[in-house]
Amino acid sequence: MNNRLRDLRADRGWSQAYLAEQLEVSRQSVNALETGKYDPSLPLAFRISKLFGLPIEKIFQPD
Repeated sequence: MNNRLRDLRADRGWSQAYLAEQLEVSRQSVNALETGKYDPSLPLAFRISKLFGLPIEKIFQPD
């Protein structure tokens, strides 16, 4: 699954650690999400969507 997480985070000037704290996950999880090594669970995808104020489909796209 492709995602815009890195760009969205960078646009806000957030570090991976800050984003991880907001999402209540590890920084390593944020890195894995950004590099496409890990697809988020549905609850995590909804938290990401809410945090960025965007629909899930604007953040995550199928390969």
